[in-house]
Amino acid sequence: MSTFKVPDCPRCQSNQIIKSGIIRKKQRFLCKSCNYYFTVQKDGKRIDNYYVVKALQLYLEGLSYREIERIIGVSHVSVMNWVKEYKITRPKMREYRPTYKILKHTEMLEFLAEKNALEDSSVLITPLGDKFMVIKWERL
Repeated sequence: MSTFKVPDCPRCQSNQIIKSGIIRKKQRFLCKSCNYYFTVQKDGKRIDNYYVVKALQLYLEGLSYREIERIIGVSHVSVMNWVKEYKITRPKMREYRPTYKILKHTEMLEFLAEKNALEDSSVLITPLGDKFMVIKWERL
């Protein structure tokens, strides 16, 4: 017994569908109501919106695509595509250079307790799974 659900027709939403061969390794269907041939597109691998937002935040904070890839574990090409899709433009920050660290909770507290940790710089702390990312901008 098969658990395959036959899709409704994308043109007329009829459920009078029959299989009609295979095209490019995909099942082809025929709608008996409107005689429309179609294939069902496989959903691609979806990445959780949390990581999309984090990647775009990091991009806006001045990190490169490859740095974002190393931090989040998502392809730099995906990050570039998101930047294009959402039409993100990075502000010009020529006097400052971002550096980042991935820290556990205790390491973050130690970092903030250092005497000169925040001197002449700006800092952003954002959660990243069970750790924290500290982005610090220093003058060039």
